[in-house]
Amino acid sequence: MRAKKVLVLFVALAMLLGVVSLTGCGGTTGGTTGGTTGTPSGTTALKIALLLPETKTARYDSKDKPLFEAKVKELAPDIEVIYSNSNQDATEQQSQADAALTNGAKVLVLDPVDAVSAAAIVVKAKAAGVPVISYDRLISGADIDYYISFDNAQVGKLQGQALLDKLTKDGNAGKTIVMINGAPTDNNAKLFKQGAHSVLDGKVKIGAEYDDPDWTPDKAQGEMDQAITKLGKNGFVGVYCANDGTCGGAIASMKGAGIDPKTRPTTGQDSELAAIQRILLGEQYMTIYKSINQEANAAAELAVALAKKTAIPTDLTITKVNNGKLDVPSVILVPVAVFKETIKDTVVKDGFWTPADILTSPALKTAGAAVGVQ
Repeated sequence: MRAKKVLVLFVALAMLLGVVSLTGCGGTTGGTTGGTTGTPSGTTALKIALLLPETKTARYDSKDKPLFEAKVKELAPDIEVIYSNSNQDATEQQSQADAALTNGAKVLVLDPVDAVSAAAIVVKAKAAGVPVISYDRLISGADIDYYISFDNAQVGKLQGQALLDKLTKDGNAGKTIVMINGAPTDNNAKLFKQGAHSVLDGKVKIGAEYDDPDWTPDKAQGEMDQAITKLGKNGFVGVYCANDGTCGGAIASMKGAGIDPKTRPTTGQDSELAAIQRILLGEQYMTIYKSINQEANAAAELAVALAKKTAIPTDLTITKVNNGKLDVPSVILVPVAVFKETIKDTVVKDGFWTPADILTSPALKTAGAAVGVQ
Protein backbone atom coordinates (compact mmCIF):
# COMPACT_ATOMS: atom_id res chain seq x y z
CA MET A 1 0.00 0.00 0.00
CA ARG A 2 2.79 2.32 0.90
CA ALA A 3 4.58 1.46 -2.37
CA LYS A 4 1.46 2.47 -4.33
CA LYS A 5 1.37 5.90 -2.62
CA VAL A 6 5.02 6.46 -3.46
CA LEU A 7 4.32 5.55 -7.10
CA VAL A 8 1.35 7.98 -7.33
CA LEU A 9 3.45 10.80 -5.86
CA PHE A 10 6.25 10.06 -8.35
CA VAL A 11 3.86 10.24 -11.32
CA ALA A 12 2.30 13.47 -10.07
CA LEU A 13 5.73 15.05 -9.62
CA ALA A 14 6.77 14.00 -13.14
CA MET A 15 3.61 15.57 -14.61
CA LEU A 16 4.22 18.81 -12.70
CA LEU A 17 7.80 19.03 -13.93
CA GLY A 18 6.57 18.49 -17.49
CA VAL A 19 4.15 21.43 -17.25
CA VAL A 20 6.89 23.69 -15.87
CA SER A 21 9.21 22.63 -18.67
CA LEU A 22 6.60 23.43 -21.34
CA THR A 23 5.85 26.79 -19.76
CA GLY A 24 9.55 27.65 -19.75
CA CYS A 25 9.67 26.98 -23.53
CA GLY A 26 6.94 29.46 -24.29
CA GLY A 27 3.89 27.29 -24.03
CA THR A 28 4.03 26.03 -27.66
CA THR A 29 5.72 23.39 -29.69
CA GLY A 30 5.10 25.15 -33.06
CA GLY A 31 7.73 26.78 -35.37
CA THR A 32 6.23 30.29 -35.90
CA THR A 33 6.15 33.48 -33.86
CA GLY A 34 5.08 37.09 -34.34
CA GLY A 35 1.74 36.44 -36.04
CA THR A 36 3.08 36.05 -39.60
CA THR A 37 1.72 32.88 -41.08
CA GLY A 38 4.41 30.65 -42.51
CA THR A 39 7.30 32.80 -41.28
CA PRO A 40 9.96 30.78 -39.46
CA SER A 41 10.71 31.78 -35.89
CA GLY A 42 13.08 34.77 -35.67
CA THR A 43 12.81 35.88 -39.33
CA THR A 44 11.21 39.03 -40.80
CA ALA A 45 10.76 40.32 -44.33
CA LEU A 46 13.26 42.87 -45.59
CA LYS A 47 11.73 46.33 -45.97
CA ILE A 48 12.60 49.32 -48.15
CA ALA A 49 10.97 52.73 -47.61
CA LEU A 50 10.03 54.93 -50.57
CA LEU A 51 9.41 58.49 -49.33
CA LEU A 52 8.08 60.88 -52.01
CA PRO A 53 7.57 64.62 -51.55
CA GLU A 54 4.22 65.79 -52.90
CA THR A 55 1.09 65.10 -54.92
CA LYS A 56 0.69 68.35 -56.85
CA THR A 57 3.07 66.95 -59.47
CA ALA A 58 1.15 64.04 -60.97
CA ARG A 59 4.17 61.84 -61.70
CA TYR A 60 4.92 60.71 -58.15
CA ASP A 61 1.83 58.66 -57.40
CA SER A 62 1.00 57.75 -61.01
CA LYS A 63 4.51 56.81 -62.21
CA ASP A 64 7.34 56.74 -59.65
CA LYS A 65 5.53 54.71 -56.98
CA PRO A 66 4.11 51.91 -59.16
CA LEU A 67 7.25 51.63 -61.29
CA PHE A 68 9.51 51.41 -58.23
CA GLU A 69 7.29 48.85 -56.52
CA ALA A 70 7.04 46.71 -59.65
CA LYS A 71 10.83 46.65 -60.11
CA VAL A 72 11.44 45.72 -56.47
CA LYS A 73 8.89 42.90 -56.77
CA GLU A 74 10.59 41.68 -59.93
CA LEU A 75 14.05 41.71 -58.35
CA ALA A 76 13.12 40.50 -54.87
CA PRO A 77 9.55 39.28 -54.24
CA ASP A 78 10.41 38.83 -50.56
CA ILE A 79 11.06 42.55 -49.99
CA GLU A 80 8.26 44.78 -48.72
CA VAL A 81 8.02 48.44 -49.84
CA ILE A 82 6.84 50.96 -47.25
CA TYR A 83 5.41 53.92 -49.17
CA SER A 84 4.68 57.46 -47.95
CA ASN A 85 3.98 60.83 -49.60
CA SER A 86 4.37 63.91 -47.42
CA ASN A 87 2.25 66.36 -49.47
CA GLN A 88 4.98 69.03 -49.53
CA ASP A 89 5.32 69.02 -45.73
CA ALA A 90 8.93 68.66 -44.55
CA THR A 91 7.87 67.98 -40.96
CA GLU A 92 5.49 65.25 -42.10
CA GLN A 93 8.25 63.70 -44.18
CA GLN A 94 10.45 63.59 -41.09
CA SER A 95 7.68 61.76 -39.21
CA GLN A 96 7.20 59.33 -42.10
CA ALA A 97 10.92 58.58 -42.18
CA ASP A 98 10.94 58.00 -38.40
CA ALA A 99 8.00 55.61 -38.77
CA ALA A 100 9.73 53.73 -41.58
CA LEU A 101 12.87 53.28 -39.48
CA THR A 102 10.80 52.13 -36.51
CA ASN A 103 9.01 49.70 -38.84
CA GLY A 104 12.32 48.12 -39.76
CA ALA A 105 13.20 49.68 -43.11
CA LYS A 106 16.67 48.61 -44.18
CA VAL A 107 17.01 51.29 -46.89
CA LEU A 108 15.44 54.74 -47.32
CA VAL A 109 14.77 55.96 -50.86
CA LEU A 110 14.10 59.62 -50.12
CA ASP A 111 12.91 62.40 -52.44
CA PRO A 112 13.20 65.37 -50.07
CA VAL A 113 10.64 68.13 -49.66
CA ASP A 114 13.42 70.36 -48.35
CA ALA A 115 16.92 69.53 -49.60
CA VAL A 116 18.59 71.02 -46.49
CA SER A 117 16.32 69.92 -43.64
CA ALA A 118 16.22 66.36 -45.02
CA ALA A 119 19.79 66.02 -43.72
CA ALA A 120 18.27 65.35 -40.29
CA ILE A 121 16.53 62.29 -41.72
CA VAL A 122 19.85 61.05 -43.05
CA VAL A 123 21.52 61.48 -39.65
CA LYS A 124 18.85 59.33 -37.97
CA ALA A 125 19.04 56.70 -40.69
CA LYS A 126 22.82 56.49 -40.47
CA ALA A 127 22.64 56.15 -36.67
CA ALA A 128 20.42 53.13 -37.28
CA GLY A 129 22.81 51.72 -39.88
CA VAL A 130 20.32 52.35 -42.70
CA PRO A 131 21.66 53.60 -46.07
CA VAL A 132 19.90 56.48 -47.85
CA ILE A 133 19.36 56.92 -51.59
CA SER A 134 18.59 60.52 -52.55
CA TYR A 135 15.92 60.13 -55.23
CA ASP A 136 15.30 62.73 -57.97
CA ARG A 137 16.28 65.65 -55.71
CA LEU A 138 19.72 65.94 -54.10
CA ILE A 139 19.86 66.09 -50.30
CA SER A 140 22.36 68.79 -49.36
CA GLY A 141 25.11 68.55 -46.76
CA ALA A 142 24.39 64.98 -45.72
CA ASP A 143 26.19 61.66 -45.77
CA ILE A 144 23.93 60.00 -48.35
CA ASP A 145 24.94 56.75 -50.02
CA TYR A 146 23.65 57.29 -53.57
CA TYR A 147 21.88 59.91 -55.69
CA ILE A 148 19.66 59.17 -58.68
CA SER A 149 18.28 61.90 -60.91
CA PHE A 150 18.55 63.63 -64.27
CA ASP A 151 20.95 66.33 -65.43
CA ASN A 152 18.80 69.06 -63.93
CA ALA A 153 20.83 72.05 -65.09
CA GLN A 154 20.44 70.60 -68.59
CA VAL A 155 16.68 70.49 -68.07
CA GLY A 156 16.65 74.26 -67.56
CA LYS A 157 18.94 74.78 -70.54
CA LEU A 158 16.68 72.72 -72.80
CA GLN A 159 13.64 74.69 -71.66
CA GLY A 160 15.35 78.04 -72.06
CA GLN A 161 16.77 77.19 -75.47
CA ALA A 162 13.44 75.91 -76.75
CA LEU A 163 11.71 79.12 -75.67
CA LEU A 164 14.47 81.32 -77.09
CA ASP A 165 14.43 79.49 -80.44
CA LYS A 166 10.66 79.84 -80.70
CA LEU A 167 10.72 83.55 -79.86
CA THR A 168 13.48 84.14 -82.41
CA LYS A 169 11.56 82.23 -85.08
CA ASP A 170 8.47 84.34 -84.34
CA GLY A 171 10.43 87.59 -84.56
CA ASN A 172 10.27 88.21 -80.80
CA ALA A 173 13.95 87.86 -79.87
CA GLY A 174 14.99 90.29 -77.15
CA LYS A 175 11.45 90.96 -75.98
CA THR A 176 9.91 90.48 -72.53
CA ILE A 177 9.03 87.15 -70.92
CA VAL A 178 7.70 85.96 -67.56
CA MET A 179 9.50 83.32 -65.48
CA ILE A 180 7.80 81.02 -62.98
CA ASN A 181 10.33 78.83 -61.20
CA GLY A 182 9.90 75.96 -58.73
CA ALA A 183 10.17 75.76 -54.96
CA PRO A 184 13.29 77.42 -53.48
CA THR A 185 13.65 74.50 -51.03
CA ASP A 186 14.01 72.07 -53.95
CA ASN A 187 17.61 71.69 -55.13
CA ASN A 188 16.36 70.65 -58.58
CA ALA A 189 14.39 73.90 -58.91
CA LYS A 190 17.60 75.82 -58.25
CA LEU A 191 19.34 73.90 -61.03
CA PHE A 192 16.45 74.32 -63.49
CA LYS A 193 16.53 78.05 -62.81
CA GLN A 194 20.29 78.28 -63.23
CA GLY A 195 20.17 76.36 -66.48
CA ALA A 196 17.38 78.50 -67.91
CA HIS A 197 19.06 81.77 -66.93
CA SER A 198 22.33 80.62 -68.50
CA VAL A 199 20.52 80.55 -71.84
CA LEU A 200 18.02 83.40 -71.51
CA ASP A 201 20.01 86.13 -69.72
CA GLY A 202 21.01 88.87 -72.14
CA LYS A 203 18.83 87.36 -74.89
CA VAL A 204 15.41 88.37 -73.53
CA LYS A 205 14.03 90.81 -70.97
CA ILE A 206 12.58 89.23 -67.85
CA GLY A 207 9.61 91.40 -66.98
CA ALA A 208 8.50 89.40 -63.93
CA GLU A 209 9.92 86.38 -62.14
CA TYR A 210 8.53 84.25 -59.33
CA ASP A 211 9.53 81.21 -57.26
CA ASP A 212 6.48 79.00 -56.67
CA PRO A 213 6.99 77.80 -53.05
CA ASP A 214 5.02 74.57 -53.42
CA TRP A 215 5.12 73.80 -57.16
CA THR A 216 1.35 74.37 -57.13
CA PRO A 217 -0.65 75.27 -60.27
CA ASP A 218 -2.96 77.55 -58.29
CA LYS A 219 -0.07 79.64 -56.94
CA ALA A 220 1.48 79.75 -60.41
CA GLN A 221 -1.85 81.02 -61.72
CA GLY A 222 -1.85 83.76 -59.09
CA GLU A 223 1.74 84.71 -59.96
CA MET A 224 0.84 84.88 -63.65
CA ASP A 225 -2.14 87.09 -62.75
CA GLN A 226 0.31 89.45 -61.04
CA ALA A 227 2.60 89.44 -64.08
CA ILE A 228 -0.27 90.29 -66.44
CA THR A 229 -1.37 93.11 -64.14
CA LYS A 230 2.20 94.42 -64.05
CA LEU A 231 3.08 94.05 -67.73
CA GLY A 232 -0.29 94.26 -69.44
CA LYS A 233 -1.86 91.71 -71.76
CA ASN A 234 0.50 92.66 -74.57
CA GLY A 235 3.54 93.26 -72.41
CA PHE A 236 5.14 89.82 -72.75
CA VAL A 237 5.76 87.34 -75.56
CA GLY A 238 6.39 84.05 -73.74
CA VAL A 239 6.49 82.29 -70.39
CA TYR A 240 9.19 80.10 -68.86
CA CYS A 241 7.55 77.65 -66.45
CA ALA A 242 9.68 75.16 -64.55
CA ASN A 243 7.23 72.26 -64.84
CA ASP A 244 3.92 71.23 -66.36
CA GLY A 245 1.88 71.99 -63.26
CA THR A 246 3.05 75.59 -63.05
CA CYS A 247 2.64 75.84 -66.83
CA GLY A 248 -0.99 74.75 -66.48
CA GLY A 249 -1.53 77.47 -63.89
CA ALA A 250 0.05 80.12 -66.13
CA ILE A 251 -2.09 79.05 -69.10
CA ALA A 252 -5.25 79.17 -66.96
CA SER A 253 -4.31 82.71 -65.95
CA MET A 254 -3.79 83.79 -69.55
CA LYS A 255 -7.12 82.30 -70.60
CA GLY A 256 -8.81 84.08 -67.70
CA ALA A 257 -7.32 87.37 -68.90
CA GLY A 258 -8.52 86.79 -72.45
CA ILE A 259 -5.07 85.93 -73.81
CA ASP A 260 -4.83 83.07 -76.30
CA PRO A 261 -2.02 80.83 -74.93
CA LYS A 262 -1.24 79.72 -78.49
CA THR A 263 0.23 83.19 -79.01
CA ARG A 264 2.53 82.98 -75.94
CA PRO A 265 4.84 79.96 -76.04
CA THR A 266 5.26 78.33 -72.63
CA THR A 267 7.67 75.69 -71.35
CA GLY A 268 7.05 72.75 -69.04
CA GLN A 269 8.59 69.61 -67.60
CA ASP A 270 7.59 66.05 -66.63
CA SER A 271 5.51 65.20 -69.73
CA GLU A 272 2.33 65.05 -67.67
CA LEU A 273 -0.68 63.77 -69.59
CA ALA A 274 -2.48 67.13 -69.43
CA ALA A 275 0.66 68.83 -70.77
CA ILE A 276 1.00 66.42 -73.70
CA GLN A 277 -2.64 67.13 -74.55
CA ARG A 278 -2.07 70.89 -74.31
CA ILE A 279 0.97 70.59 -76.58
CA LEU A 280 -1.06 68.71 -79.20
CA LEU A 281 -3.69 71.46 -79.08
CA GLY A 282 -1.05 74.18 -79.32
CA GLU A 283 -1.71 75.71 -75.90
CA GLN A 284 1.68 74.68 -74.42
CA TYR A 285 4.81 74.85 -76.53
CA MET A 286 7.02 72.10 -75.05
CA THR A 287 7.80 69.91 -72.07
CA ILE A 288 10.73 67.84 -70.84
CA TYR A 289 10.57 64.05 -70.91
CA LYS A 290 12.45 62.36 -68.11
CA SER A 291 12.27 58.59 -68.31
CA ILE A 292 10.87 57.91 -64.85
CA ASN A 293 10.95 54.23 -65.74
CA GLN A 294 14.77 54.40 -65.91
CA GLU A 295 14.97 56.46 -62.73
CA ALA A 296 12.63 54.26 -60.67
CA ASN A 297 14.25 51.07 -61.95
CA ALA A 298 17.74 52.30 -61.08
CA ALA A 299 16.58 53.29 -57.60
CA ALA A 300 14.99 49.88 -57.09
CA GLU A 301 18.15 48.08 -58.25
CA LEU A 302 20.30 50.05 -55.82
CA ALA A 303 17.84 49.72 -52.95
CA VAL A 304 17.53 45.95 -53.33
CA ALA A 305 21.32 45.54 -53.52
CA LEU A 306 21.79 47.63 -50.37
CA ALA A 307 19.02 45.81 -48.50
CA LYS A 308 20.42 42.41 -49.38
CA LYS A 309 24.03 43.60 -48.98
CA THR A 310 24.97 42.43 -52.47
CA ALA A 311 27.10 44.06 -55.18
CA ILE A 312 25.78 47.14 -56.97
CA PRO A 313 24.47 46.14 -60.44
CA THR A 314 27.05 46.63 -63.17
CA ASP A 315 24.46 47.99 -65.62
CA LEU A 316 24.30 51.26 -63.64
CA THR A 317 26.70 54.00 -64.72
CA ILE A 318 28.04 55.62 -61.55
CA THR A 319 29.46 59.13 -61.53
CA LYS A 320 30.04 61.65 -58.71
CA VAL A 321 27.97 64.67 -57.64
CA ASN A 322 29.03 66.89 -54.74
CA ASN A 323 26.24 67.74 -52.27
CA GLY A 324 28.25 70.15 -50.12
CA LYS A 325 29.53 67.41 -47.84
CA LEU A 326 30.92 64.70 -50.10
CA ASP A 327 31.15 63.45 -53.66
CA VAL A 328 28.09 61.22 -53.82
CA PRO A 329 28.06 58.14 -56.09
CA SER A 330 25.34 59.05 -58.57
CA VAL A 331 23.29 57.80 -61.49
CA ILE A 332 22.57 60.78 -63.75
CA LEU A 333 20.10 60.29 -66.60
CA VAL A 334 19.52 62.34 -69.77
CA PRO A 335 16.44 64.60 -70.18
CA VAL A 336 14.80 65.12 -73.60
CA ALA A 337 12.85 68.11 -74.95
CA VAL A 338 9.41 67.19 -76.32
CA PHE A 339 7.49 69.20 -78.91
CA LYS A 340 4.26 68.45 -80.74
CA GLU A 341 6.17 66.83 -83.60
CA THR A 342 8.21 64.55 -81.30
CA ILE A 343 5.48 63.19 -78.99
CA LYS A 344 5.24 60.02 -81.08
CA ASP A 345 8.97 59.27 -80.90
CA THR A 346 9.38 60.03 -77.19
CA VAL A 347 6.58 59.50 -74.68
CA VAL A 348 4.49 57.29 -76.97
CA LYS A 349 7.39 55.20 -78.25
CA ASP A 350 8.56 54.53 -74.68
CA GLY A 351 5.05 53.61 -73.55
CA PHE A 352 5.02 56.48 -71.04
CA TRP A 353 1.61 57.41 -72.48
CA THR A 354 -0.40 55.49 -75.05
CA PRO A 355 -2.45 57.08 -77.85
CA ALA A 356 -5.54 55.90 -75.97
CA ASP A 357 -4.38 57.84 -72.89
CA ILE A 358 -3.78 61.00 -74.89
CA LEU A 359 -6.52 61.13 -77.53
CA THR A 360 -9.58 61.55 -75.35
CA SER A 361 -11.54 64.03 -77.49
CA PRO A 362 -12.26 64.57 -81.20
CA ALA A 363 -10.00 67.64 -81.20
CA LEU A 364 -7.12 65.66 -79.70
CA LYS A 365 -7.62 62.80 -82.18
CA THR A 366 -7.45 65.26 -85.07
CA ALA A 367 -4.37 66.99 -83.66
CA GLY A 368 -2.72 63.66 -82.90
CA ALA A 369 -3.30 62.28 -86.38
CA ALA A 370 -1.52 65.33 -87.82
CA VAL A 371 1.70 64.32 -86.04
CA GLY A 372 1.34 60.54 -86.30
CA VAL A 373 -0.18 59.89 -82.87
CA GLN A 374 -3.24 57.73 -83.46
